Amino acid sequence: METATARSHNPKRKRDATSPPPPYSNGEPTTEEIDLSLLDAIEKSQSLSKSQPIETLDPKTLKKLILSFERKYKENIESRLKYPDQPEKFADSEIDLHNELHKLKILSSAPELYPDLINLNTIPSVLSLLSHENTDIAIDVIQLLQDLTDEDVVEMSNENEEESMKALVNTLIENNVLELLVQNLQRLSDSDDQDEMAAVYNTLATVENMIEVEPKVAEMICEKTRVLKWLLGKLKVREFDSNKQYAAEILSILLQNSEANQKKLGQMNGVDVVLQAVAMYKSKDPKSGDEEEMVENLFDCLCCLLMPLENKERFVKAEGVELMIIIIKQKKLAYGSAIRALDFAMTNYPPACERFVDVLGLKTAFAAFMGKASYFLLFPDLVFPTGLVTFIVAGYYGTPPPPKENHRCNLSLLVFLSFPGGILRGSRRERLLSKFVENECEKIDRLMELYIRYSDRVKEETKQMDELELDDLEMDGDERYNRKLESGLYTLQSIAIILGHLWCSEHPRMRARIELLLKQQKLTKSDVKDILLEYHDNIGDLDGPEEKERVQARVLKFISAFELS
Repeated sequence: METATARSHNPKRKRDATSPPPPYSNGEPTTEEIDLSLLDAIEKSQSLSKSQPIETLDPKTLKKLILSFERKYKENIESRLKYPDQPEKFADSEIDLHNELHKLKILSSAPELYPDLINLNTIPSVLSLLSHENTDIAIDVIQLLQDLTDEDVVEMSNENEEESMKALVNTLIENNVLELLVQNLQRLSDSDDQDEMAAVYNTLATVENMIEVEPKVAEMICEKTRVLKWLLGKLKVREFDSNKQYAAEILSILLQNSEANQKKLGQMNGVDVVLQAVAMYKSKDPKSGDEEEMVENLFDCLCCLLMPLENKERFVKAEGVELMIIIIKQKKLAYGSAIRALDFAMTNYPPACERFVDVLGLKTAFAAFMGKASYFLLFPDLVFPTGLVTFIVAGYYGTPPPPKENHRCNLSLLVFLSFPGGILRGSRRERLLSKFVENECEKIDRLMELYIRYSDRVKEETKQMDELELDDLEMDGDERYNRKLESGLYTLQSIAIILGHLWCSEHPRMRARIELLLKQQKLTKSDVKDILLEYHDNIGDLDGPEEKERVQARVLKFISAFELS
C-alpha cells in the first residue's frame, strides 16, 4: 500500500563517533598528487594538539577559539593572495588553519553554545572554506559540520539544546550550506583518494543530520541544488561501495513525504535509473549486509517514486511490472521488495493491474499465495505490506494500511481483489475470478484458512486488552483499534474485503464454498459483515472526503450483499 514511509523508513544508522567506515577505493593516489611534507606537518600538529589540555568550554573560551580561528583564516587568505604560485609560502598558514578547524570540533560537546557561535558571525567564514583550493581544508570543514549537526550531541529531553541545534542548522542554510556542500560533492566525487571518498560519505551524513533536525531541508536541497542528479549518477555505478550505499539511503530519505521530490526525480528519468539499479539483483543476492541494505534502500526509492500517478505510468512503460515478476520468480532476496513495488505500482492505477494480468503475473502471484514453488520455505520470516492482489481487480482506495502488516508474503499477493479502479470487467476479470474456482476452489480454502488464523489473533489481542482494562489500565478507542491493527486486524479486514468481492460476483460455486467453510468453523456471514462494518467506520480521509465516501459506499455494497443473500 502507499504509505508515506515506504519501508518504511529505516531508522537513522548509528556511526562510529570518531570517523565513518572508510569507503572503498578503486585506485591509489600518486606521489605527485600528495605533498608528503605537508601531511607530515599536519600529523605532527595533530599529535601536539592532542597533548595539549582542553579548557573548560564556556562563552569566554568559545570567543577565544573563534578569534583564533578568524585570525588564522585571514592569515591564510592573505598568504594565498600574496604568494599564489608559491605553495611553500602559505603552507604554514594552511596547517594553522587546519589546526584551528580541528579545535572547533570541541563545540559539538556544548550545543548550548551554538547561539553564541551564531552571534559571533563566524559561520560565513567557516562555510567559505568549503570552496577552498586545498581540498584538505574543505574536508576539515565537512568533518566539523558533521560533528556539529549530529543529533547525538543533543539531549532529546533538553528543549534548549534542540532549539540551539535548529538555530544552527537554519543559520547554515541561510549561508548557503546546501549549495556549497553539493558543489563540493561534485569536486570530490571524481577522485579515488580515500580521504576524499570519506569526505563524500561525511557530506551525505551532514545532509542527513540536517534533515533530522529540519525536515524542510529535504525539499530545499532538491530545489536549490543538483543533488538529485548527483545521487542518480552514483546509482548508475555498477560497483558497490559504501558511498553508493549511502547515496541510495539519502535518496530514499529525500523522496519520503515529498511529492515534489518524487515528481522531480521522475522527470529526471529517475524511475528508469532506479529500475536499472535493482535489475542487477534480479538473479543474484547481495554479497554483504551493507549491500543488502543498499538494495532495500533502492526499493524504498522505487516505492516512493511510484506514489505520483505520472511515475506509475513511467514504471509501466519501462517494463517495471515485468522486471518485478522476474525478480519474484527468481526467488532471490529481493523477492519481497519486488512484491512491495508492485503493490505501490498497482495502487489506484488500472493500467499496471492490467499489465500484470497480461504478462501472466497471476500464475506467479497465486503460486506464492498457495505456498507453492518453495516461496514459503525460502522466506519464512519475511513480512511485507498487504496489498498486491487487491489491486489487480481493484486498486486500493482509502486510508493506507500500516506499512508492514504481521503476515507472510503469501497473503500479500492476494489482497488486490476489491475496490473500483482496477480490473472491473472483461476477460482479465474473468481470468482472475476463474482462479478461485479451479482445483476445487483451493484458493478460497486458503483464504478462509488465513481468515481463521487472523481472526484468532485479533480475538486474543482483544481479550488481553479487556483484561488490562479490568486492571484499571484504560485505553481510548483509537488506541484499542491501533493495537488490533498491529495484531493482524488490517489483514483480517483485507481478507473480508476479498470475500466481499467474491460474494458480489454472484458465482454460485464461490458462494457455496464460502458458506460451507464458514459453517465448518461455526461462523456465519454476519461475522464477515461485522469486520467489514468496523473497517467502514474507520476509513480515513487522507485521499479526500469524496474518496472516503466512495470507498465506504463500496464496503456498504459488500455488507448489503452478505445481508440480502
